[in-house]
Amino acid sequence: MEMNVYTQWVKLVQSQHPQKLLPFARNMDEQTLASIYGMDVGTYRSIQFQLSQQAQNVALQMLEDSALAGMVDRLPIQTGQTVIAIGESTTDDLLSWFELLRHLVGLRRPKEAIRFINEGISGYTTAQVLRRMSDFVSQKPDWILCMIGSNDVLRIGPEPSKTQVSAEETVKNLAAIRHIAASLTKTSWVWLTPPTFDEERAAAYPYFQFGQLAWRNEDITRVGDIIRDLPDKVVDTQAGFAVPVASLLLGPDGVHPTLEGHKAIVTQLVEVLAGGGTV
Repeated sequence: MEMNVYTQWVKLVQSQHPQKLLPFARNMDEQTLASIYGMDVGTYRSIQFQLSQQAQNVALQMLEDSALAGMVDRLPIQTGQTVIAIGESTTDDLLSWFELLRHLVGLRRPKEAIRFINEGISGYTTAQVLRRMSDFVSQKPDWILCMIGSNDVLRIGPEPSKTQVSAEETVKNLAAIRHIAASLTKTSWVWLTPPTFDEERAAAYPYFQFGQLAWRNEDITRVGDIIRDLPDKVVDTQAGFAVPVASLLLGPDGVHPTLEGHKAIVTQLVEVLAGGGTV
C-alpha cells in the first residue's frame, strides 16, 4: 500500500464520520463504513485503533502533570452521567479536545461509567446544529459542551463578500439551540469559543485555494464576542490562540488545531470546570 494513500485514509477516518450525517445510518456496521472510505474492514479497524491509542497516550502524558490530574478528579461530572459535545470539525476529530477529555476522565475515573458522546460533525454551521438539536437532546445528556461557529464565518468564492451565516443569524441560532436544550433537558451547558485562525496559512492552503474558501479573524472574533455575552459558562479559547505561540496550535491549513492545540483547549476546559482557571 502506498504511504500517501494510507495517510489519506487516516485523515478521513480521523475527521470525517458519515454515520453521523443521517440518524438512520447510526448503526452502520464496520464493513459498510470501510467500504464508504474505500478500504477493507481490517484497515479501517487498524486506523480506528491507532487513533484511539494515540489519544489515550496523549492523555496519559498530560496526566503526568499532577495539577492537571487533580483537576480532572475535581471535574463536576458525576458517576453515570452523559456528556455530549456538539460542534464542527474541531470537535468531530478523533484526536480532538473532546476525545482527549474522554480519555483523561476514563483514565482517572474508570469506575464512574461516565459516557462521552461526540456529536461534532465536520462542516456544520449553527443552522445545521439547530436542525439536529432534537436528536442530540433525545440522548438525555447531563452535560452539553458546545463549540460552533467556524463554518458560519466561512467565505466562499473569488470575491467572498459574505459569510455562510450572518452574525445576526448566528445570534438567533445559538439562542434557539440553547432554548431547545433548556426546554427539553436539565443539562449543564458549557460554551467554548471557536479558536481564531492563521489567515496567511489558510490563504496559502491548496485545498482552500481550490475551493475558494476563506476565513477571517474579524469574523470569528465576532462569533467569540457573541458567545462571551451568553449567560452560561464560557471557555474562551480565542485568547490562547491569538498570541504568537498559536503558530504551534494550528495546523498547516491555519484553521484546524494541531494536537498541541487540542491539548491547550482541553486543558483550559478542565481548568475552568474544576475551578482552577478563568473563563
